[in-house]
Amino acid sequence: MMIRIGNCSGYYGDRFSAMREMLEGGELDYLTGDYLAELTMLILGRDRMKDEALGYAKTYVRQMTDSMGLAKELGVKVVTNAGGLNPAGLAAKLREIAEAQGLQISIAHVEGDDLLERAEELEFGNVMTANAYLGAFGIASALAGGADVVVTGRVTDASVVVGPAIAHFGWGRDDLDQLAGAVVAGHVIECGTQATGGNFSGFEHVDMSAPLGFPIAEISDDGSVVITKHDNTGGAVTVDTVTAQLVYEVGGPSYLGPDVSTRLDTMTLTQAGPDRVAITGVLGEAPPATTKVCLNAFGGFRNSVEFLLTGLQIPEKAQLIQRQMEIALAGGTVPESVEWDLERTDTPDPATQAQGTSLLRCHVRSAQPEPVGRAFSDAAIQLALGSYPGFSVTRPPAAGTPFGVYRPAYVPQSEVPHIVVAADGSRTEIAPPHSGQVPDPRPLDVRAVPLGDWAAATVRAPLGRLAYARSGDKGGDANVGVWIPADHPAREDAFAWLVNFLDETTIRELLRETAMLDIEIHPLPNLAAVNIVIHGLLGEGVASSTRLDPQAKGVGEWLRARDCAIPTMLLPDTIAEAAL
Repeated sequence: MMIRIGNCSGYYGDRFSAMREMLEGGELDYLTGDYLAELTMLILGRDRMKDEALGYAKTYVRQMTDSMGLAKELGVKVVTNAGGLNPAGLAAKLREIAEAQGLQISIAHVEGDDLLERAEELEFGNVMTANAYLGAFGIASALAGGADVVVTGRVTDASVVVGPAIAHFGWGRDDLDQLAGAVVAGHVIECGTQATGGNFSGFEHVDMSAPLGFPIAEISDDGSVVITKHDNTGGAVTVDTVTAQLVYEVGGPSYLGPDVSTRLDTMTLTQAGPDRVAITGVLGEAPPATTKVCLNAFGGFRNSVEFLLTGLQIPEKAQLIQRQMEIALAGGTVPESVEWDLERTDTPDPATQAQGTSLLRCHVRSAQPEPVGRAFSDAAIQLALGSYPGFSVTRPPAAGTPFGVYRPAYVPQSEVPHIVVAADGSRTEIAPPHSGQVPDPRPLDVRAVPLGDWAAATVRAPLGRLAYARSGDKGGDANVGVWIPADHPAREDAFAWLVNFLDETTIRELLRETAMLDIEIHPLPNLAAVNIVIHGLLGEGVASSTRLDPQAKGVGEWLRARDCAIPTMLLPDTIAEAAL
């Protein structure tokens, strides 16, 4: 037995046409979409503050207006987390659309994740949103009850895939390996085209000439999975495109969720045909007794100005404008936080003005809007004719904007309601799982494996000559997954070198921003990968981060660009020459 579950959204704002493309592109049993992220919950929270009837992904309403009838005609059931902070409101809106189009469609929703009214009781503090991560059994119950469309609030990203598999195969709470296999399937396809060649270090080997096809997971009753995509779509499904997503936004080998703890170090990936990757052998363990809660709070107001510094004496120019700004701001209410960041993007003997220009950023924050409003940005502009030579800024003065801060909390799963509301209004409560944190076994100590004589001769080269990488954000933390490509002719040796090489000292040398931060390093031998977790790189989360790359999407490519002493015989060019 096998079901085909497609994805049509990896984030709020993904390709609008994807829902219809997936429905028209080939056979599916279920169509899913992930619309939520930690930042999205903050955006939806602001929407709800303006209008209590909102709080859900509005683009999903437009997509369903266009495609709900087609899904019904094809017998494809649609499951998404687009309900955000208001799944009941979204379900009601979809019923209005169905009625207006004369469609007989059963629409259910899952709720209980919103704990905002209990924030004081649960000691969350003063927050705008408080949403626990629910599992997949509510979705499964709704589908088993006959729902054609299921919308949820904050469930784990993979749950929109796991739920249909539970409903179809009749899995129970104790079917941990099967649940873990479905979690892996959900994790791979939840971010849409990131599984088919998007955001992929090896993009030069992928057909990028057409819009990338969205991924499909073929899940069997034993929990084994094949990742694929519709024919005649752009992109590719390879062991490497799938690995890229498997190491994205994860921590250690045990991937904790409310239904199962999935062992990422147990699976095997196999290229099973063109655009087909099989995932087998995934093991599951009991879920933890707690579940994570996404908390977003109002952080205050912020503003920034970017000065362009061109030519010679860049440090001296930066010091001058910094002193002048400090004097100017001292004449009023000084922002509570002032950060300066000089990006030396200039090059010697620049052939273009851009090559001779660096960026100096000044970021300010305050609990009140006035200190970071026009009083701040005007202070910068009013120095235009009395500061460093070549004064220029990247944008005109602007008012400050509000920002949010993210932090996680954890509550017992028994404290979180998990309720299915059917189309007729009947309510079914989902019991929490049998929980119990199983300690992680010690991962294979690959560093203890001695390297051969081939490791002695090295050459300075970018790490990306040998390895791929993908990075992303998890609250204030970042993760960087690094792995040896599947077609490397000496992959086992290359991984042994990689896992010996990427220790804390080396990572701090290569990624200087991590010098004072906590770092975790997790080898994943089955994927020839090393996962690096950098705690605190993004401060209090994406919405408040002042980094050039606040979601850490480019950190992996930065790491790949750093020169390292790589064993000569591991570089693909050297191997190819030796074979001649």
